[in-house]
Amino acid sequence: MIFIIDDDSAVQMSLSLLLRQQGYPVQSANGPKEALNFLTNHTPDLIVLDMNFSVETSGEEGLKLLTEIKKMKPQTPVILITGWATIDLAVEGMKLGARDFISKPWDNEHLLQTIQTILYLEKENEPSTGRKALDEKFDFGHIIGESLGFLDILENVGRVAATDAPVLILGESGTGKELIAEAIHQNSKRISKPFVKVNLGGIPENLFESEMFGHKRGAFTDARFDRKGRFEMAHTGTIFLDEIGDLEWANQVKLLRVLQDHTFEVLGSSQTRKVNVRVISATNRDLSELVNKGDFREDLFYRINLITLRLPALRERPDDIPRLLQFYIENLRNYYDKPKLEVNKSAIEWLKMYPFPGNIRQLKNVVERTVLLSRSNTLEVEDFLPHFSDSPQRKQSGELPEVGAMTLEEMEVQMIKKAMKFHQNKVSKVAKALGLTRSSLYRRLEKYGIPYE
Repeated sequence: MIFIIDDDSAVQMSLSLLLRQQGYPVQSANGPKEALNFLTNHTPDLIVLDMNFSVETSGEEGLKLLTEIKKMKPQTPVILITGWATIDLAVEGMKLGARDFISKPWDNEHLLQTIQTILYLEKENEPSTGRKALDEKFDFGHIIGESLGFLDILENVGRVAATDAPVLILGESGTGKELIAEAIHQNSKRISKPFVKVNLGGIPENLFESEMFGHKRGAFTDARFDRKGRFEMAHTGTIFLDEIGDLEWANQVKLLRVLQDHTFEVLGSSQTRKVNVRVISATNRDLSELVNKGDFREDLFYRINLITLRLPALRERPDDIPRLLQFYIENLRNYYDKPKLEVNKSAIEWLKMYPFPGNIRQLKNVVERTVLLSRSNTLEVEDFLPHFSDSPQRKQSGELPEVGAMTLEEMEVQMIKKAMKFHQNKVSKVAKALGLTRSSLYRRLEKYGIPYE
């Protein structure tokens, strides 16, 4: 049941009719007192709440009522209805627990999409099913990983893909944000529609409107032809806004407008166009910190992150490194005509210990360069070492020595110490990780004077 709280009888009637036509049971209230009385004895599936209930249009009444509702029904999702003049208050409402906000006059299709999305996401998560079961349900293509935390990410990807919810993907450079965005589109109902990628950090500030919304011939000096913008290209499909944290403040306002009311104007035209797109954004920056510094609009931040996916760094999922290695090696065997190509077990364990500041992208580049330059079909630690020498992070952290700066014995000592620390001195796990028998590991611990229990 959907509960509408609005003192405007026309709004109540319009929303009730729209929702009942879609099969939703509806109840309504004229104001705070009536709403709180109803909520004392009933728990709706979703609440649609207006921000104003009197001649006063400050929106404070709506915020006060929202606070009371979240105390009574903390699990019930709330959608705020607001005008552009009270967008700042709607953002305050998001901080108080509202799930989304819709601007007046609303678009029926967008409102229904929002309600359907939130109700779908409120359903209980199914228990973890494992990678094999996930692959039977979803198309995850070339996404490699089975570590526990990463499986949770994939489950969430499959879950949100079925909706039109805006998704914000966070993660360090090289963690696979674009692959996750593609997976969301591939598993959505928009799969047969366009998937348009935009690197916002690579668009000059003065070309933003032309790139995103298009231009008419003669709109500016070099505009010799009409041009479609990225949003128009993505109509009915998905637009992926990469590096959104690098977007200039002035262009954030322009982007917010199209995300807010789904309309835009082509540069050089006064005609307003409507667009239907699913928005996925990504950044390697801390948007919350940028908001606090005043470098990123708070209203835009809340508009793009109904769902947030945080991708783990590769160093947080070392058990996936062997799987990634296998995937890359299988591809490179054919590409470089090396059918017997493989990675030595000790090299695999050595790579699992490296922090990879460049994440999956760095691992892929290192493997390909190593395969290209190695004369052997079996890749050893020594084959990989030269390809880390240009990493400034490595030099600062001391994770790997320069070639020739450390003997193999010294390197072995370092690797054993790191493995002991990583596995909390559990000898059986350390031996397995290093590809040694327990007795061999004990001999090395004694030889190098490394303490153990």
